Amino acid sequence: MDLPVWQGLYTELADTNFLPITVAFDSRGPEAARPWIEAAKPTYPSLIDQHHVVAELYGMVNVPIAVWIDEDGRIVRPPEPAGSNDAFRAMDRTNFNIPADKLAELQGTRRGYLDALRDWAGKGSASRFALSESEVLARMEPYTDTVALAHLNFRLGEHLYRSGETVAGERYLNEAKRLRPESWAFKRQAWNLEHELKAGGPEFWNAVDALGADKYYAAVPDIPSAPA
Repeated sequence: MDLPVWQGLYTELADTNFLPITVAFDSRGPEAARPWIEAAKPTYPSLIDQHHVVAELYGMVNVPIAVWIDEDGRIVRPPEPAGSNDAFRAMDRTNFNIPADKLAELQGTRRGYLDALRDWAGKGSASRFALSESEVLARMEPYTDTVALAHLNFRLGEHLYRSGETVAGERYLNEAKRLRPESWAFKRQAWNLEHELKAGGPEFWNAVDALGADKYYAAVPDIPSAPA
C-alpha cells in the first residue's frame, strides 16, 4: 500500500491513537528510498531499514506487509499482507493493466483492510479484528536456526556486494534465498543488488510464475473485502 494511502488514513483517524510507521526495506540504502518518501510528504514516521532488521525481528518476508501493535506494545495482528492480494498476477506485462474484475478484487481487499484498521483504531481491543495473544502466537512463524542462518547469509551478502566483492556477495545472497525460499524480500533485494532490477523485472515474474496456480504470492488475511 503506497504512502499517500497511509497519510490519508492517518489524517482521517487523527482523533484516535492510530499511528502508521512505514519502513522501506531497500538494500541500496537511504538514497534509493528517499525520493518516494519525500514525494509523499508523510507527517508520520517513515523509516529506511537498509539491513532488514525490522523484517528479521517480525518475520516479514514480503511487501506490502504490516503488523498491528497496540499502545501497550502488544502485537494485535502478526505480519500479514497490508490490503493486497494476488490479483496483480493477472496483469498484462506489456502495459501493466490489470483486468477490471481483478482490479475490483484488489480494491475490495484494500477497502476491507482499511475498514478493519478503522474499526481497530476506534474500538481497540474490543475490535473483532484484534486477535488474542494465543491467536497471534499461533499465526507467527517460529524463528528457527535456519531462519537465523538465512538472515546472516543475507547480511553478509549485502555487505560483500556493497564492498565490491560481488562474486562472494552473490554466493551468500543465493544461500540466503535457498535457506528461506518464502522470503520475497530476499529475492527482490538480491536481484536489485546483483542486476539493479526493479520489482517488475523478468526474474521477479519468472519466480511468480514458478509458484503455479496453487500457491500464493501474498496470502490474503482473514479480513473480508469491502464493496465499492
